[in-house]
Amino acid sequence: MIRVICSKETYIYNAYHMTKAFYPSAEVVSQIEEKASNYVAVIFGEESRILISGREIAESFGKEWQRAAGVSDGKAVKHMIDITLYHLLEKRAGRGLAWGILTGVRPTKLAMAKLTEGMCREDFLSWFGREYLVSAKKAELAWEIACREKGILDRLDLKDGYGLYAGIPFCPSVCSYCSFSSGSLAAWSNRVEDYIDALCLELKSVAEKSAGKKLNAVYIGGGTPTTLSAPQLEKLLTCIEKHFSRENLLEYTVEAGRPDSITEEKLKVIRSHGITRISINPQTMQQKTLDAVGRRHTVDEVKKAFYTARELGFDNINMDLIAGLPGETASDMEDTLRQIEELAPDSMTVHSLAVKRAARMGNKETEEYRKVKAERESQKAGRIEEMIRAAGESARRMELSPYYLYRQKDIAGNFENVGYAKVDKAGIYNILIMEEKQSIIAAGAGASTKILLKEPVCAPGSRKKKMTGIYRQENVKAIDAYIDRVGEMIERKGEWLWR
Repeated sequence: MIRVICSKETYIYNAYHMTKAFYPSAEVVSQIEEKASNYVAVIFGEESRILISGREIAESFGKEWQRAAGVSDGKAVKHMIDITLYHLLEKRAGRGLAWGILTGVRPTKLAMAKLTEGMCREDFLSWFGREYLVSAKKAELAWEIACREKGILDRLDLKDGYGLYAGIPFCPSVCSYCSFSSGSLAAWSNRVEDYIDALCLELKSVAEKSAGKKLNAVYIGGGTPTTLSAPQLEKLLTCIEKHFSRENLLEYTVEAGRPDSITEEKLKVIRSHGITRISINPQTMQQKTLDAVGRRHTVDEVKKAFYTARELGFDNINMDLIAGLPGETASDMEDTLRQIEELAPDSMTVHSLAVKRAARMGNKETEEYRKVKAERESQKAGRIEEMIRAAGESARRMELSPYYLYRQKDIAGNFENVGYAKVDKAGIYNILIMEEKQSIIAAGAGASTKILLKEPVCAPGSRKKKMTGIYRQENVKAIDAYIDRVGEMIERKGEWLWR
């Protein structure tokens, strides 16, 4: 066990996640001790610890540290603590981190901000490496993606436009690495119709309250939307078609997801409603891995679903892959990529495995957790890096360019998830989620709405405290609770939409 002790709460988050990134297989716990003599202490055992006080920071920053400490500049002090901790962890572990001291999920937002300010590429690369210790390759990647994102965002109405999400919380089976709030279709088969009715009620209300706004992107995700039957899909898509204008719609995505839920009949329904983009997500093309993580479909089913979609005229198909799945080698990843290249999707999203506590694989009581933990202890970051590098090379061979990027907590190798796409096939909704330039109104169980506040407003329960930026509103996660309380979800949204 590694203990992280901080003298202030503001230091805990970065100190904990940085330590966890250097030692992913270790159990890391954190606590605040306001009377501690050090800003941060990382204790590895009786004989080994890292201590950060003003002396350690002064050795690196000199007068810069004296000025920040003298005027109590908390932001500057925290930044120097992070850099000092990083270098000490780097020295102890004998390796660095590709993303340096960054612990947030949206590193490209920093690149976007500098690009918008007018900073040039060379200055950004230097600044990013100096201020956040990001590697040259990752800095290049962030800049390239920010430039591509900006080109797409410039096409949108960022003032009056918005995105719409509809969540389907059912799957054929729940994968062992999944932490989303979804349930197996078998367990909920008698409530699916009730769920669709509730979802359509919420969608109708969103449409009514958004009259006059411009809908730019629709995303139907989950779960696995294609666990719905063809008539159920027809009902949902008809509801959206009836109540929302497509006049300003630039993208309409249905995440078909699991190949074992895709049929020709369902694809025909989706096609008939003018959906412009779908996902068919194998995660891997190694049958042994699919069986091990509970996917319950075959590699041949992936190919069949893909070719059927092509035959029906879908010309924007995304495929998701995961680097670092249990038991997979770099050679397995290369074989998966070879098979994906034969299919030639229009976009490909490559995830680094992130094991969260809510997933069965992240539950300490399960055999899956013990296997993953043992593998991570023996797994070198270099292997994940090799997989990610191979995926990037494969994307280039397919003429797919990186267009969005995000990171997650506990991500394998402390790397990232990257979306690659052909020209004009980039996922607009994905960019909106990452860059937070528009409101995204989300309906369904566990759906998370992000409302961009146009001006400061009073926080819930307070007449004095003002909120700015983004207001997040979560629907209840439990499927039965959502069905029973959809009226409450509608009312809560009505209080905040377009503030």
